[in-house]
Amino acid sequence: MTSPTLSDEDFDKFREFFYRKTGIQFEASKRYFVDKRLLDRMAATDSASFRAYFTMLRFQASGEELQSLTNLMTVNETYFFREEYQFRCLVNSLLPDLIARKKDKAPLRIWVLPSSSGEEAYSIAICLLERWALLNEYDIEIVASDIDTHILAAARAGLYSPRAVAQMPASYLQKYFRHTSAGYQLIDDVRSSVEFTRVNLSDRADTRGYRDFDVVFCRNLLIYFDDVSRKAAAETFYDAMKPGGFICLGHSESMSRISSLYRVRKFPEAIVYQKAME
Repeated sequence: MTSPTLSDEDFDKFREFFYRKTGIQFEASKRYFVDKRLLDRMAATDSASFRAYFTMLRFQASGEELQSLTNLMTVNETYFFREEYQFRCLVNSLLPDLIARKKDKAPLRIWVLPSSSGEEAYSIAICLLERWALLNEYDIEIVASDIDTHILAAARAGLYSPRAVAQMPASYLQKYFRHTSAGYQLIDDVRSSVEFTRVNLSDRADTRGYRDFDVVFCRNLLIYFDDVSRKAAAETFYDAMKPGGFICLGHSESMSRISSLYRVRKFPEAIVYQKAME
């Protein structure tokens, strides 16, 4: 029996479907990457052809197979204290700006998306613990979200390889991690400070409940989107943020090229984007 293969038409059909579901667009250069993962899932589900698998993928009531495939298709490459200058900006510039305008006792809320395996959200928590003198005076909520359910489980577990913590200051590594035979285990106090949730940024039903965030970190995600999806994501974040809230993108990304909803704010540590104040 010959192994199933994917035609150009199959690839195009899947690419359009996955784009509509997730906002992620695969270029032709990613053909090998996509084909391999589709064939793996076809084998895992005993699908005799792409047509049979694609039918099941589209119409399965539970959506379990779409989630399994999405977990395979998303890239989760990160490490602690990546682009650390933005964390310094959070502590030294963004939080003081927010506090100066704050008129209520509601918690300061930070949304990290994608969460990947948790390094970014946990880096923020550690930076606040170490560098923000007013931490005991204000409630902080950190929510980290991702479309990949497997990576969310890894984030909650908080177990990391030496490579993931290589950029971590040695004093922080000693203070906040236990070195085990399996890797570096983050202590419970830091793990409990972050709430991890599953969110598809391209699904309005998923994002509708995310509101009143003061700061959003969405770094190196929108590079995988096309112009239409990037604009929709910018609008989703705008709805999720409080007036005057800030969004931080990756160093190669620019909100000015995506949406006119935000204004550029240049702080000593970083350039960020701000929602208009009421």
